[in-house]
Amino acid sequence: MHRRRRTALSVSTALLVAAPFLAACGNDAHPGAAAVVGGDRIEVSALQSKVKDVREAQQASPQSAQLIGATGQLGRAKLYDLIVDRVVQRAADDAGAGVTRKEIQAARAGAAQESQGEEQLAATYLQQRGIAPDQINDAIRRDVLVGKLAAALGASNTPEGQQKVNAAFVAASKALHIDVNPRYGSWDDKKMQLGDYKTPWITQVTKEEAAPPPQPGA
Repeated sequence: MHRRRRTALSVSTALLVAAPFLAACGNDAHPGAAAVVGGDRIEVSALQSKVKDVREAQQASPQSAQLIGATGQLGRAKLYDLIVDRVVQRAADDAGAGVTRKEIQAARAGAAQESQGEEQLAATYLQQRGIAPDQINDAIRRDVLVGKLAAALGASNTPEGQQKVNAAFVAASKALHIDVNPRYGSWDDKKMQLGDYKTPWITQVTKEEAAPPPQPGA
């Protein structure tokens, strides 16, 4: 469990490097949508709201200038995050893997303890992953779910195990027929990449998550 939390909190800040956010209407096929994933729309307005939450949290931070300066291209990174959330969920559903509210609460409590409190936990997520305080539970849920998926697939902490999990992500991505507003780029199923933007997040987390996290109270 400690291993998973450390990975979640040390994800490369490359997650925050992306193309400029364009708060514009969707393409002709899907007006107002930043992307359509599995038939569900990710509205430009919803994406803007995610970015706004992060910006407000950054502005309230003592390191506001540094944080904002390092995430000038935040919008596309947040769209990538929203898409990957859905890909991970579909892969987990296909494998029969799930995560409970208690598991999320236990993971968060452990992460807060390791960070020496909720305040420092929030600061770390904001600094390292561009995640606002009200987005932390979603991030933790996804991290835990990746571990549960790896366990369901019998994927060990080996290159072969990694390939197995990556194959599940690719299959899920293809099944979702991801259609991104061209203003943000195009989605590559095989590379799990938005235009020329990708992140090592999935690989890093999955390698540490090959075993399922302990059950609450274990």
